[in-house]
Amino acid sequence: MIILELLFPGRCPVCDGVQPLGEIICPQCADSLEAIRSPFCRKCGKPLLDDRDEYCGDCRERAHQFREGRALYPYPAVRKSIYRYKYQGRKEYARFYGREMARHLGDTIRRWRPDALVPVPLHRTRQAVRGFNQAAALAEALGRELGIPVENHLIRRVRKTVPQKLLSRQMRQNNLKRAFKISKNVVKLNTIIIIDDIYTTGSTVDAITAVLQEAGIRHVYFITLAIGKG
Repeated sequence: MIILELLFPGRCPVCDGVQPLGEIICPQCADSLEAIRSPFCRKCGKPLLDDRDEYCGDCRERAHQFREGRALYPYPAVRKSIYRYKYQGRKEYARFYGREMARHLGDTIRRWRPDALVPVPLHRTRQAVRGFNQAAALAEALGRELGIPVENHLIRRVRKTVPQKLLSRQMRQNNLKRAFKISKNVVKLNTIIIIDDIYTTGSTVDAITAVLQEAGIRHVYFITLAIGKG
C-alpha cells in the first residue's frame, strides 16, 4: 500500500494538489477549510450574517416539507472540489467528505435518530454518463462513519429532469413534479435523512420529502455537503 501511494500519490480533495503520504487532505487546505458555524438558519442551515436572525430569507418566504437540514460547507468554499467529484470521476473524494460530515454534523445527525440515510437518486441515463451517483457515495461514506444504514433504492427518479442549476425557483419546483417514486415498502422507517451534494432552494429535498411523507414516513431531514445562497 505504501509503495502504491509513493508511485501514485493521492490528490487533495480540495485543491487537487499532491497529498503528503498517509494524509487525506493537504495541510494547507486542512487549515483553511472551515465548516459552517453558528449563526445559521434553523430550518435549512444556510449561514446567517446576523446572529439575531433565526431563519434565512428563503425559509421566511417559503414553507418547506422537510423538518430541518444542515450542510457542511458554504458552496463557494468547495465549488471546484464538487465539480471534480461529480464531473471528473473523483469518487474517492467521498471518503473525505463523509469523514468531515460525521465529524462536524455527527451530533446533529444522532440527535435526529434516523432509521436510514436516503441519497437523492439520479436518473439512470445521467448515472450511466457520470459513472456513479455522487449523493449515494456520500451517503455510503457517512453511513460507515456513523453506523447508519443506507437505503440506496428506496427512492427512484422516474423522470429525467433538466439540471436544477439552470432553472429559477418556480421552474425548479415544476421540473421535479412526479420525478420521484417510492420503490419499496417503508413500514419500518419512521425517520429519514436525505443526502445530497448541494442544497440551493430546497426544491429537490422538498419533492422527495413529499413522496416519503405520502408513504407514511413522519420525520424527514436532510444533510448536504454544501449549501448555496438561494
